[in-house]
Amino acid sequence: MKIKIELFGAARDFADDNILELTIENQTNIKGIRENLLNWLKKKHPNNVNYSNIVNNSAFCNENNEIIHDDYLVSKEQKLCIIPPIGGG
Repeated sequence: MKIKIELFGAARDFADDNILELTIENQTNIKGIRENLLNWLKKKHPNNVNYSNIVNNSAFCNENNEIIHDDYLVSKEQKLCIIPPIGGG
């Protein structure tokens, strides 16, 4: 299934576009999405450790603009947002 991740703040530097598309084999949770995104970043930007820190410290929200936690199940193609911390917090 395809998951679109809208990029905000510092995460906009991850890609040329404001939306990243990941292909996920099975349903997963946000923790799995986070791991897939980290793997994608390691391939795309292998020398940028800061990007991994951004992903690990960011919040995700769903299509209804609700903050979702790592155990939130993603079982269909949908759009998510990654929201990095602002001002280092």
